Amino acid sequence: MKSKYVILASALLISVATFAQKDQIKSAEKALKGGDAQGAISILKDAENMVVNAKDVEQAQYYFVQGNAYLELANKSVETGKNLSLSAESYKKLIDLEKASGKQKYSTQAATSITQIKGKLINAAIADTQSNKAAEGAKKLYDAYLLDQKDTINLYYAASTYVNAQDYDAALPLYEQLKKLNYSGKGTSYTAVNKISGNEDGFNTANERDMAVKLGTHEKPKTETIPSKRGEVYKNYALILLQKGRTEDAKKAISDARKANPDDSSLILSEANLYLETKDFDTYKKLVGEALQKDPNNKELIFNLGVLSANAKNAVDAEKYYLKVIEIDPNYANAYLNLAALKLEAEKPIIDEMNKLGTSAKDMKRYDVLKGQREAVFKSVIPYLKKANELDPKNQDVSKTLLGVYKALEMTAEAKALKATM
Repeated sequence: MKSKYVILASALLISVATFAQKDQIKSAEKALKGGDAQGAISILKDAENMVVNAKDVEQAQYYFVQGNAYLELANKSVETGKNLSLSAESYKKLIDLEKASGKQKYSTQAATSITQIKGKLINAAIADTQSNKAAEGAKKLYDAYLLDQKDTINLYYAASTYVNAQDYDAALPLYEQLKKLNYSGKGTSYTAVNKISGNEDGFNTANERDMAVKLGTHEKPKTETIPSKRGEVYKNYALILLQKGRTEDAKKAISDARKANPDDSSLILSEANLYLETKDFDTYKKLVGEALQKDPNNKELIFNLGVLSANAKNAVDAEKYYLKVIEIDPNYANAYLNLAALKLEAEKPIIDEMNKLGTSAKDMKRYDVLKGQREAVFKSVIPYLKKANELDPKNQDVSKTLLGVYKALEMTAEAKALKATM
């Protein structure tokens, strides 16, 4: 009789615990509806140890309320990134639980919330990077990737944002993941200008974009090929390895990538950049030649060759490549901008020499010669800066540089007209 009593008492304890847990979940729901998300989380924490023994339906309800509470805090800008991630974690536990039990009550709503959280994480990451908080932004982008690992572009952006934050230890494992995935990012973008906002909106397909244009909400449709990002992935990966003193690992990584992707021209550039970094200029020049032979009219490839040449202080080749890009695509704004920047570099030695001159008649004569050379440099870049400004009017760096040139040449009318548009 005594043993039966013990069994009965245990059953009563479990029953009491179950009722207590149900009450706590209901109390948490009530607190959340009343606007006290933090209170709801505190109530649920008290029931945390008991939830593992609860029925599937009660566990699901627990994680659903918990996910909603964390999301509510995030919506109120309370530790946004942390609470968005905790919310998503709760929803994922709920979905896994209902999938295993075969009884779905909250999964659809949870999945919808996870999609919203992903968007909020990406928007918060953009805000972080604009506020010079790149590391925090990178973490949010990686969390967004973990929510939807099919959307690998967020992994790519997380890795590159960590690089911008100079957190190379955090970036390295992400690049290793991209390498394992053989990430490319190559595709096609479909855009059109929103008539109300004036912004360029992206569309999933050409049909969606064309429909928006047909409906009259958008104009100026544009279709662009998105080049492979594989080269950039391996370039950054290799540079991080170089920084850690793992030169041979860096060379092997890019070599293996080229063998696995023989048609990806961007990898040739990455390998060239690697040999440029290690000051092996002969191999660098050989790879540059190989890149051009493989795809002589690839404007992205030629533009990048221009950048690499400029970085190598080879201004002649850099100018040749930028002019070639403009020949292929007269609307390639960055080619004009980089060409102007390249030519403006000639100003520095002129200024340095001018600053060293004295006040003798000979020095004053030399000063006038140098002043003329400086003005010639400024005049040579005006066509390129004007074209870059025309193609990309929102680029403040272009506008400010052009304005500075106008002022230096005392082109008052042109400066006034440009300033009115800024």
